[in-house]
Amino acid sequence: MAKINVLPKHIADLIAAGEVVERPSSVIKELMENAIDAGATSLTVEIRNGGVTYMRVTDNGSGILRDDIRNAFVSHATSKILTEEDLHGIGTLGFRGEALASISAVSRVDVLTRTADDEVGIVYKIEGSEEVLLSDAGCPEGTTIVVRDLFYNTPARMKFLKKDVTEGNSVAGVVDRIALSHPEISIRFIRDDKQILVTPGNGNLKSTIYSVFGKDFSNALLETSYELNGVSVDGFVSKPTASRPNRSMQFFFLNGRLVKSMTASAALERAYKDSIMVGKFPACVLNINLPLEMVDVNVHPAKTEVRFSNERPVFDAVYYAAKNAITVKDTPNRLTLAQQELQRQTPFKPETGEQIKLDRKKPGRTELPEKIEGFWSKELPKEWERKGSGSSKKRPAAKPQPAEPTPLTASDRPAAETTATPEVKAAVEELKQEAYAAPKAAETPKQQETGPVPYVRKADRPAEPPKEGPKKAAEELPVVEDLPVVPFSEETELPDFRIIGEAFKTYILVELEGKMLMVDKHAAHERILYDRLIANKEPVQSQMLLMPVTVSLSKEEYSAVLEQTDLLKEAGFEVSDFGPGLIAVREVPVMLENEDVTVLLSEIAGKLLDKSDPTPAKLEWMYKNMACRAAVKAGDDTPPAEQEQFIEYVLSHREVRYCPHGRPILIEMTRPELEKTFGRIQLKTGPSVRQTVRRKKK
Repeated sequence: MAKINVLPKHIADLIAAGEVVERPSSVIKELMENAIDAGATSLTVEIRNGGVTYMRVTDNGSGILRDDIRNAFVSHATSKILTEEDLHGIGTLGFRGEALASISAVSRVDVLTRTADDEVGIVYKIEGSEEVLLSDAGCPEGTTIVVRDLFYNTPARMKFLKKDVTEGNSVAGVVDRIALSHPEISIRFIRDDKQILVTPGNGNLKSTIYSVFGKDFSNALLETSYELNGVSVDGFVSKPTASRPNRSMQFFFLNGRLVKSMTASAALERAYKDSIMVGKFPACVLNINLPLEMVDVNVHPAKTEVRFSNERPVFDAVYYAAKNAITVKDTPNRLTLAQQELQRQTPFKPETGEQIKLDRKKPGRTELPEKIEGFWSKELPKEWERKGSGSSKKRPAAKPQPAEPTPLTASDRPAAETTATPEVKAAVEELKQEAYAAPKAAETPKQQETGPVPYVRKADRPAEPPKEGPKKAAEELPVVEDLPVVPFSEETELPDFRIIGEAFKTYILVELEGKMLMVDKHAAHERILYDRLIANKEPVQSQMLLMPVTVSLSKEEYSAVLEQTDLLKEAGFEVSDFGPGLIAVREVPVMLENEDVTVLLSEIAGKLLDKSDPTPAKLEWMYKNMACRAAVKAGDDTPPAEQEQFIEYVLSHREVRYCPHGRPILIEMTRPELEKTFGRIQLKTGPSVRQTVRRKKK
């Protein structure tokens, strides 16, 4: 049996630091929480080189006594709790007494602090858990902590850090979240000698949201406040029309602490169930306040995961807070000034007063150009140009009424008073499968690296000889290079066909060799565009915008976009940094020139944020999305010549039977099958009933 050794103190500190200090943003989070617990009303955070070489947090809190400064850097030393009973009602952000000890174990730390009762402050320096200096110093009331050279004594940990811009964006995200959780504190963030953020500290959450995320996001929010069964929820939720492509803009704060709560997320999304499109998610900044004994925050050293003694009240309170906001406070989209001006200038018939309808280009549609050099493989006829799509009538909306706590419908209301009712469990379980599921065993493990893998455009990649080896696993995602390129030359002889007509402005009906085909024109056109995109060896043809469009993204999305600009360039997007959280879009693919640029980039940013997909798979996804958006839509008027183009392509390429998203392009019915449906011929499946009876009599 191996000998059991008692680890030296510095090794034990390094092990403990691994749970608390993962990257610079972990350090900033712990230092800011300590400052808030010290009663600070003003905070300044400064970093350089992503926080790897320099971090500083200055506050005007209560400061640290000279007699306590050494104890502050000892493991499990804290001023927040003293007895076992204190653990059952933790109201402070910190309580474990591990933060400063863990930080000092892997960095060089300088502390400058003074309390209100002391005339002179102190300076304390510690490196790798070893004290270097303790002396008097002149300083204002409060505490300043400087952390230098993170992981200088643990090179193995250093190599897992990302690029400076990525680490800096992670720190910015932490600062944003803490600013949202405490709008009564003025927070200033400086990054590489540039002031990035200043919050007013006036206690107004809407003002803080405006400072952090800007005008567009703050104007798309609805204020809410609700209390039920001892749980109060207040803050802001997004309008249904301002839904997001992912959950990155959902912020839940529990008693002033940022938490990840699947229960709260499930309740929020249940409230929006019939108000937003499938695949879209609401945004929110919600403060949840409940008695301290109802929640356990001592789950993980990071203190972002919590357990509720009863999930039901939390689920209900969040649900009704969001439901009331979108039911009562959400107003119909108002007509913009430009639309009003357009209506004012629209001419009327003098004899009847009837408004004259003018032909105009529909928004969000892309007409097929006749020819674009380097993009289309062959010239397209002018008949491919499409007209606008029809519109549907809307029913007048009923007068909104506030949602009542009772009763809920069977599909919306938890069924029993338990710690976690089946309804809550089902909603949370659904959320787990979508967003918080653990990696599958079949997935290829991600390689740890210091930064994102540099992306090489297709045009710059050297040709490689084919390699022989085992077949790919079925679970492996296909990449763009692995997909078969569909040739545009007609490999098969085009059979004679006759277009019968179009049903519901969606399905083209074709008579062909004793069969009737029903072709989904959107799916067919989408597949045509997608095949041409993947067959093209050059970047997608772009169209420069007259004025760049700025798009506001979350810090994580913002970082992901800037790290993968080459990938976006290949897909036809030219983007650049326009400030913290802002991306300027300067060029878009020609086929998408009439699309909403903000929606486009938001969807793409959400996909780029997914680290489980390899880079080629992300490019493939963008091609699919572009083809879907540019394709003719169901309900559009499609000229006969364009319908014929679709049918010719589908019939001349036997392998083209599904759209890029997997939906079938065509369904066929033979003449015998059609005649059987109408009873013109009978299906012979066995002896008739009369024949069976006769056999029994014999």
